[in-house]
Amino acid sequence: MHQAIPYSYKTYFPTTIGLSRDTSTTTTTTTSVADATNVGKLVSENAVIVFGRRGCCMCHVVKRLLQGLGVNPTVSEVDDQDEAAVINQVLKINGVDQESGGQDGSSVQFPVVFVGGKLFGGLERVMATHISGELVPILKEAGALWL
Repeated sequence: MHQAIPYSYKTYFPTTIGLSRDTSTTTTTTTSVADATNVGKLVSENAVIVFGRRGCCMCHVVKRLLQGLGVNPTVSEVDDQDEAAVINQVLKINGVDQESGGQDGSSVQFPVVFVGGKLFGGLERVMATHISGELVPILKEAGALWL
């Protein structure tokens, strides 16, 4: 008779450098924004990038939806202390000056999705365009999808 072995991911998946505990077949590039100056560079270098709070479930929903469509989005996790600086950089990329525009940054909420170097929107916009069938053509035009 076989003896049951208690489950522990540390036992079966070593956490040494180069190995990951995630066993999914698709790989997603996850970066951490070290400072707010990297935001523009990340947006310009990636066809689809998702900025979200570290551990945010809505960011996970957006990532999984895009992966389900065949897109491999870059996900940038933002720490709490960097959140305001990243929102300011997103507004600058979008062409809104926070001081003269009179906005307090509440119009931009995480997750923030950029497609083809342009601000696409958040979770609501991604879901609405997916349901209406417009998301796939937008992703094809941006070069993130090759169907």
